[in-house]
Amino acid sequence: MAMGFARRLIPRAVVSWYHLVWAFIAAARYGFPARKLIVIGVTGTNGKSSTVYLLARILEEGGVRVAAASSIEFQVGERKWTNAFKMTMPGRGFLQKLLADAVRTGCTHAVLEVTSEGILQHRHRFIDFRAAVFLNLSPEHIERHGSYDAYRSAKGELFRALRSTVNNRHPTTIVVNAADKEAGYFLRFPAGRYVGFRLEGRGAVAAVPKNGVEVIARNTSATAEGIRFSLGDTVCASPLRGAFHIENALAAVATAMTLGVPLSTCAAALRRIRNIPGRFEEISSENGPAIVVDYAHTPEALRSVYAASKQHWSHLVCVLGATGGGRDKWKRAALGKLAAEHCDSIVVADEDPYDEDPAAIRRGVMDGAIAASGESRLEEIPDRRLAIRRALAKAAPGGAVVITGKGSEPWMVIAKGKKIPWDDRQIAREELARLE
Repeated sequence: MAMGFARRLIPRAVVSWYHLVWAFIAAARYGFPARKLIVIGVTGTNGKSSTVYLLARILEEGGVRVAAASSIEFQVGERKWTNAFKMTMPGRGFLQKLLADAVRTGCTHAVLEVTSEGILQHRHRFIDFRAAVFLNLSPEHIERHGSYDAYRSAKGELFRALRSTVNNRHPTTIVVNAADKEAGYFLRFPAGRYVGFRLEGRGAVAAVPKNGVEVIARNTSATAEGIRFSLGDTVCASPLRGAFHIENALAAVATAMTLGVPLSTCAAALRRIRNIPGRFEEISSENGPAIVVDYAHTPEALRSVYAASKQHWSHLVCVLGATGGGRDKWKRAALGKLAAEHCDSIVVADEDPYDEDPAAIRRGVMDGAIAASGESRLEEIPDRRLAIRRALAKAAPGGAVVITGKGSEPWMVIAKGKKIPWDDRQIAREELARLE
């Protein structure tokens, strides 16, 4: 507590310079490893980790030795390990060391999830990005940035960083979701090449520059068998369930093709990907109800998860909460409202309260649900394990339990930054075993 108070007394400019100096020291210590790699940065509000995961798998299918970093996991070649930091872009030189390890072990490409928080702390600095990918933008981290425009500007720093690597040897590439309302903003940054991707039927918000190409997915579908779309005469299909995966897969394919991976190889890679950890991940059981675990913690992501769930199951029991620590308090009621609109039964539980009063966080979520549909379908169970147990007990035949907010995260963070080992997927399996 005292340390946190002391940090708040330090001027922001001083904190910013501190992180910038650390970024330079780390890059210099490891010999600026990004200069020896093709580094791709992926940013946006939703879908970043999934796109990093998909792109890494596609590159591997193409015979590329790859490194990757996301909120799901880290990777250097064959070695993969869970991201247990509770942050996507760890500091103190972690990313530079990962890139140095990538160079040392023969990797040629690195795919990095880039967050606005990481950018504020200069963790993208002194990394020579060859390509920047923009997925989508919706309000998030507004308290941290001060405004939506500031949040968008922070995302734009990844694209501004490309200017430092635009040269005759290595042309840079900007890949943008052309159907997103902010497409024009990100297409304005200078680069050697531009790629706009979108689904057929979703009009381009901004035109791709003359030196760019447009990648349009046609004949899209999302069924119980997975997702499917066509690029020209090539059908791209994956066992992944959930329509939102189509756009992430398209972003990964469009980016991979700019890096020289044949479309046929991209399609072959997608066919092999059965799930993404903590992203609409289904927990199977012989006799129990279907369970879906997803990281969704923004209104747009939650809406997509609920819509996908409704497509596959007739009855939804939803477990959700909201993150504490003063983060995006406005979202709590919005998340509760979405649950009320899509779920047949709702159980509100603790998620990551940090130093905030957990009851106040839960109340924010419940207020949104109550305003939308009253209290009859709503329960408050603070203990997340007991909440999952209750949800399983309430599940109906042909229905599913949808657990959102944490995905594959291995910790729950409570007061004073204490981390409690936690995995929604493992807890769900344990509670399923009690029923069988």
